[in-house]
Amino acid sequence: MDYIIVGLGNPGPEYSKTRHNAGFLTVDYIAKKCGTSIDRLKFKALCGSADIGGKKVLLMKPQTLMNHSGEAVGEAARFYKIPPERIMVIQDDIALPTGKLRIRKTGSDGGHNGIKNIILHLSTQNFIRFKLGVSDRENPNIPLMDWVLGKFTDEEMKLIEAKYENIYKAAEMIIDGKFDLALSRYNG
Repeated sequence: MDYIIVGLGNPGPEYSKTRHNAGFLTVDYIAKKCGTSIDRLKFKALCGSADIGGKKVLLMKPQTLMNHSGEAVGEAARFYKIPPERIMVIQDDIALPTGKLRIRKTGSDGGHNGIKNIILHLSTQNFIRFKLGVSDRENPNIPLMDWVLGKFTDEEMKLIEAKYENIYKAAEMIIDGKFDLALSRYNG
């Protein structure tokens, strides 16, 4: 394996279309686009392999629940000897409007427990993040946990799905060594 692309989420049908599972939904799209499936249980994750830009890529959906995602990512990175700079994590982000995409090469966890756990298990913040906005809370009194574990509305789902191809194309460019071009073309 040359790269790892991880979609963050929670396993189980009760979480399948929740805002917190934006990463799972996106990595499923990538797998389908690559003609593969994510169905082997390895490294505490459902895994699949794909060829993207002539490189072998491990696609992952950690099965540890969101807050322990780093266990799966760390195990896979150590096994395949993948440096953190070649790990891409697709996450939901409550600080961004629904459907907005932000790409980062490094940074703090931003209050996201899945990212916090990945930083812990990789011992670095230097991995690529695809932050997919999920926050258009009409009522700020809705507890944050209830919001992220709530299901996407049909309109929100369309906004999220509209970014899948951009994330795929940006990942393809990053794998091709064109991070800055991916950033300028797909960020924001």
